[in-house]
Amino acid sequence: MTYKEVKIWIKVLVLILAVPFFNSCDKPEEELVGNWVELSDFDGLPRADAVGFVIGSKAYVGTGYDGDNFHNDFWEYDPARNSWTQKASFPGSARSQAVGFSTDTKGFIGTGWDGRYRLKDFYAYDAASNTWAQTADLEGSARRSAVAFSINNKGYVGTGDSVANFKDFWEYDPASDVWNKVSSIGGSKRTSAATFVINGKGYVIGGIDNADYLNDMWRYDPATDEWTKMRAIANVSNETYDDNYSTIKGTGKVGFTINGKGYLATGGMTTGAEVWEYDPVTDLWSEKSNFEGSTRSDAVGFAIGNRGYVTMGKSSAYYFDDIWAFDPDAEMNEYD
Repeated sequence: MTYKEVKIWIKVLVLILAVPFFNSCDKPEEELVGNWVELSDFDGLPRADAVGFVIGSKAYVGTGYDGDNFHNDFWEYDPARNSWTQKASFPGSARSQAVGFSTDTKGFIGTGWDGRYRLKDFYAYDAASNTWAQTADLEGSARRSAVAFSINNKGYVGTGDSVANFKDFWEYDPASDVWNKVSSIGGSKRTSAATFVINGKGYVIGGIDNADYLNDMWRYDPATDEWTKMRAIANVSNETYDDNYSTIKGTGKVGFTINGKGYLATGGMTTGAEVWEYDPVTDLWSEKSNFEGSTRSDAVGFAIGNRGYVTMGKSSAYYFDDIWAFDPDAEMNEYD
């Protein structure tokens, strides 16, 4: 082979070896899936630490704090009409950091903070008659920043704080208006955790205890009254699946369920915009498109049909009244 032929072959070889390099440089980062759309602003005053629940195809939201005043007004959101309607005011003392859950026909709100006291009273809302009725007080201690969820038309309330944090859990039966103590959540006591329900099991995620942001996650099965510890929500393994889990833990997050998967949005250790999807089959999380509204904590989250919703909340001393809908399977469109 002549010297000229050798030079030609060297050039060809260099080009062949360079192709993967340039392809890797030009390869775009994987785009996250999920799209947020801003809807009609909440008709009431901006606020944070409100509470809500869903009955049928409508959401009900009320109470909360706006930096100056506690509220007891109550509102219905109809996603089909994208509109808000004021309903009968919550009859208990104006408060924030309460919890809510619902059955097929009624919603329940209780506990919380009125600026002076932690509370344990509960009230039932009848959407058909637009009326409230006081029900039995929570049997456990008065508290704020607890979590609540409903399974099979029974409510479950636990954790939260008073002088110290709690880890107890209570089951409420609307048919008998009775609270019964069930097994306490595993791990640490906690406040300001997040929760959602998937396939008849309740999940409680993170929270804070003794200034420590917790990275554990627990699943409750009411059929057996047992808690099961799931994978940690932090980068604690030598595997790659949890390399980006650092933004899952924190407080002030909202949780909701869409099509058999759980979602966490807003809040966190830095009031982040990250959104995470939980698959109960694999016990793994995957990141979705960021929340497109202003970053915030202490919002209200719920799901109706195939969409999740986030409304209200705060960032520092600024309080919000916007509402956003999330489609986890749609491509992100920042212009819609």
